[in-house]
Amino acid sequence: MLARRLNAVLARRGIHYAWVVAALTFLAMLTTAGAMGLPGALILPLNAEYGWSTATISSALALRILLFGLMAPFSAAFILRFGLRAVIVCAVALISGGLLLATVMTSFWHLLVLWGVVVGLGTGLTAMVLGATVANRWFAKSRGLVLGLLTASAATGQLAFLPLATLLVERVGWRAAVFPTVAACVAVAALVALFMADRPEDLGLGAYGEDAPRAGAAAAPAASGPGPVRRALLTLREAAGVPAFWALFATFFICGLSTNGLIQSHFIPFCFDHGLGETDAASVLAMMGIFDFVGTVASGWLSDRVDNRWLLFWYYGLRGLSLLWLPHSTFTLYGLSVFAMFYGLDWIATVPPTVRLAAKSFGREKGPLVFGWVFTGHQLGAAVATSGAGAVRTGLGDYLPAFYAAGAMCLVGALVALAAGGRRHRDGVAIAASPAA
Repeated sequence: MLARRLNAVLARRGIHYAWVVAALTFLAMLTTAGAMGLPGALILPLNAEYGWSTATISSALALRILLFGLMAPFSAAFILRFGLRAVIVCAVALISGGLLLATVMTSFWHLLVLWGVVVGLGTGLTAMVLGATVANRWFAKSRGLVLGLLTASAATGQLAFLPLATLLVERVGWRAAVFPTVAACVAVAALVALFMADRPEDLGLGAYGEDAPRAGAAAAPAASGPGPVRRALLTLREAAGVPAFWALFATFFICGLSTNGLIQSHFIPFCFDHGLGETDAASVLAMMGIFDFVGTVASGWLSDRVDNRWLLFWYYGLRGLSLLWLPHSTFTLYGLSVFAMFYGLDWIATVPPTVRLAAKSFGREKGPLVFGWVFTGHQLGAAVATSGAGAVRTGLGDYLPAFYAAGAMCLVGALVALAAGGRRHRDGVAIAASPAA
């Protein structure tokens, strides 16, 4: 196994293999998230070629986002049962197949199945839960920082591929825009297949920051216990009795509504309605991705040191204010660059504190499973915003009401976040939480 050979080489140089796993996870989440964000850049060309309305196309994208979220808790269970390598490779096969087959589609139901169902299921397998699992499993030290890096890769990946995609759309056609993303996904899958390790114990290691493997952790629960689906449902039943779960679920619903569902899916056509070209609008999104990377890594660092509830309060509050201001910007590259810096720093900074609050209440192993259900709320909100904003644009001829509604919901989310303290998990028993997260 190449992972063992590489581990031996790195060990002689004092490098823990956890950093290799984190790097592979970073690349996997970056590229698969790029595939998730790509269809948002293709609404206008699909409208031009097939005559489908914005609301019609948005319904397929909403289905993709919904399945992306619904797969999250089952993704965590699949990772527990089958391992990181198998789940990531399977995800890339679904994503690549769905994107490529759509280049020869002739009917709307093809789009619904390929980009709605197939890509939705594939990207759902490598959702934020993957990063949460790797951070919890491989890192005892610097976990918040690593989680911030992995989270940033997912958010940045959704935006980083868009400038090239829109450039190819304008010069070659929308089908050509699909191939760079697919090629990147396949390359990452090859690296994962060769070098990914499931757990530190598989290489005779402890997590980064631990001196030795944890007692009783050497064997993965691959052949015993409930199946992945039943495990996920049992975890939901347990989590449903904890009020902190519903606070996190509600705030993440608002998070998805105000990011993936609105900005990722509709920002380009929204700017186009106000006179900004598609490539320029995609460049603004890419700028958000750069600032998002900085903001999310910083959020991971802060989540190790600051009460996570108050972090969420400020993140949602400031995001709401930025969305309420956006319709009053000049819709020039300069005016939108200011928005991109402010909003980008906050794009998905909510994930590290949310993951840590879930782990605090439910423990190291169950934390990612619970976060999977919380992430389902995120994507439910995103699906509502994707379909709702498309319907508003088709019915009223303007996106403005959708942006105002999202900004107001973020202000509500800031208040709800303060109720997400929950109970602290210790040695398998949930007890009263201390004030700090």
